[in-house]
Amino acid sequence: MSKKKPSPKMGTEAAIDKQLAPQPENDKTGQLAAHTADAADEQMNTNTGLPINDDQNSLKAGDRGPTLLEDFILREKITHFDHERIPERVVHARGSGAHGVFQVYKPLSEVTKAGFLNDPKRETPVFVRFSTVAGSRGSSDLARDVRGFAVRFYTTEGNFDLVGNNMPVFFIQDAIKFPDLIHAVKPEPDNEIPQAASAHDTFWDFISLMPESAHMIMWAMSDRALPRSYRMMEGFGVHTFRLINEAGKASFVKFHWKPLLGVHSVAWDEAQNISGKDPDFHRRDLWDAIESGAFPEWELGLQIIPEEDEFKYEFDLLDPTKLVPEELVPVQRVGKLTLNRNPDNFFAETEQIAFHLGHIVPGIDFSNDPLLQGRLFSYTDTQLTRLGGPNFQEIPINRPIVPVYNNQRDGFMRQTINKGKTSYSPNSLGNNDPQQVKEADGGFVSYQERIEARKLRLRNKSFFDHFSQARLFFNSQSEPEKNHIIDALTFELGKVKNVAIRERMLGILAQIDEGLATQVAYGLGLHLPPDLPANQSIPADGNPADYQSVQVESTLAKSAPLSMANTIKDTIKSRKVAILAADGANAASVSAIKSKLTAEGALVEIIAPRAGFLIAENDEQIAVDQSFLTAASVLFDAVYVAGGTNAVATLAAEANAIHFLNEAFKHCKAIAAHDDAMQVLEASYFSKKLPADYNENTVLSEGIFVGDASENFAALFVKMIAQHRFWEREKPRLIPA
Repeated sequence: MSKKKPSPKMGTEAAIDKQLAPQPENDKTGQLAAHTADAADEQMNTNTGLPINDDQNSLKAGDRGPTLLEDFILREKITHFDHERIPERVVHARGSGAHGVFQVYKPLSEVTKAGFLNDPKRETPVFVRFSTVAGSRGSSDLARDVRGFAVRFYTTEGNFDLVGNNMPVFFIQDAIKFPDLIHAVKPEPDNEIPQAASAHDTFWDFISLMPESAHMIMWAMSDRALPRSYRMMEGFGVHTFRLINEAGKASFVKFHWKPLLGVHSVAWDEAQNISGKDPDFHRRDLWDAIESGAFPEWELGLQIIPEEDEFKYEFDLLDPTKLVPEELVPVQRVGKLTLNRNPDNFFAETEQIAFHLGHIVPGIDFSNDPLLQGRLFSYTDTQLTRLGGPNFQEIPINRPIVPVYNNQRDGFMRQTINKGKTSYSPNSLGNNDPQQVKEADGGFVSYQERIEARKLRLRNKSFFDHFSQARLFFNSQSEPEKNHIIDALTFELGKVKNVAIRERMLGILAQIDEGLATQVAYGLGLHLPPDLPANQSIPADGNPADYQSVQVESTLAKSAPLSMANTIKDTIKSRKVAILAADGANAASVSAIKSKLTAEGALVEIIAPRAGFLIAENDEQIAVDQSFLTAASVLFDAVYVAGGTNAVATLAAEANAIHFLNEAFKHCKAIAAHDDAMQVLEASYFSKKLPADYNENTVLSEGIFVGDASENFAALFVKMIAQHRFWEREKPRLIPA
């Protein structure tokens, strides 16, 4: 057993805040703790602690003379400024993060010995970073893209990083293709166009030659690529991992994050508008939700597969382009993640956090997934470049909450001051410290998998099925979701200039669903190739023509969890609702609706022709949150039009108000109005498309309701908003907006 040493002041979970923002004091191990700047009552000094008398003027030869080279204060300040930007991530550059906690519901000792998954009383600190993949740091949050979903658990056994996405599968099967994939999707190298978009020749050229991407393309072209918010998207570990229990028995596992607000998206046209109105939409949404106390929550789900069932399925568990349908292996919800604190400093925390698939703890181990194995190398190599050297783990946001003892020394940006004569093992001069930890005492031991094989550059034939799960995903979608996929593919391929690439992709799509391919072809003004190309991929010898993919039919016709139509629709917590009003508004109805929505957890804003205050018909002043000049329907989830004779007349004549409503209708949002406000609705384009007679069933399918401000009216409006969108109205009722 290792010799116990005095724990530093930051070595407990209770001190996580101090660990992430430690005070400048020597701890008991002789290490000088790094410190973070707190502006309160601090004297200005240099990075060496020298008090600064004048930070406003450089040292010059005379008051109009040249600046002197000896001005070390100026040089330190400018040098730090010149280097305060670090290289952005190659992928996942644009991100947003938050602190929180994770708590398991009950011990999982049957499948894992990981401590944080076995103590229901323990709150494990976490930091979560969400991101887009393809765009640079300055790109829009609303690009059609995969979203990163990375979670760091600061456990008492070290840091565990669950690095995943909001989609359960990936584009490629082997990490050796990752640079090719990213080079293809990034802006084209000759002109650096387009930014944060996959709708261009190089991406679809690559995809059309890599049919193993077929399944992921269905996800990327679906509404999953346009989440309403980070708080309303699922997360997946993507890879198959192993769980190990105390007896050394292993199980395969797929990790899931299930949002308690449900899984919701925006429309593609809406996403493009949001990118112009507020490119920080997802960042702002996450920040505002946490600041308001509407803490985002997810449940951790596990799909556990006994090791003896490894070859039970028609797909390979090690293939990252495949998922395990929940009908075959149900997801067990085992704990809850809550994000409850925003970062104190974006750069120090969100930007400098260094996630790594190789950060695991006893009880969790890897599988032989070839994409996972390659990424284990990539993450370390990336952090060395991005964060300046091998000591990136000493940055406060990266430090574990347990003390670190090893023989690693020196290097760029070393923070730890190690005492003693020895920095090697074994040694006799330092009591052989630090000592190795036996497995029985919690030391990590890799799973002892028996491997006997030749060295080959090949893939197993079990990886050759590229279309069955792509077909399953498409068949599982609702009709509106299928239409969105067709529209997305038509849009993306419509941006491809090379006709041969378009035709090659139509051949790929035909292998998934011929109806899908036919509709995309029609939108592109093309015909399906008379002789569909072989389902080609790149085999070991590099010759695509030598390889035919294996045709497999899934035993499932559909999988309900794959459709967002089946998500949670019973809450309006943190939904944003706009109340359109003007001078002369009916104050009682505005107050009643706002109170009901706020009580249900919605965020309500009054939108009017001008900022400041409006005067209600009873002369009451109502504070205006935004004018039509700064507000936009795409930033809200639902709309209510207030009553009042003068207010209605003003809104009906206000072009921005009518556009607000038309756009909300176009994007399938809930719209309610006071009886008095029919004049406003009649001024809209969509009023011509509404059924004449309404009942509750009609309201809940159309998402339009006119009535008084009674309790029943407000309750029905809440039910409408909880539906999120009324996609069924989209195709037959498309309107200009």
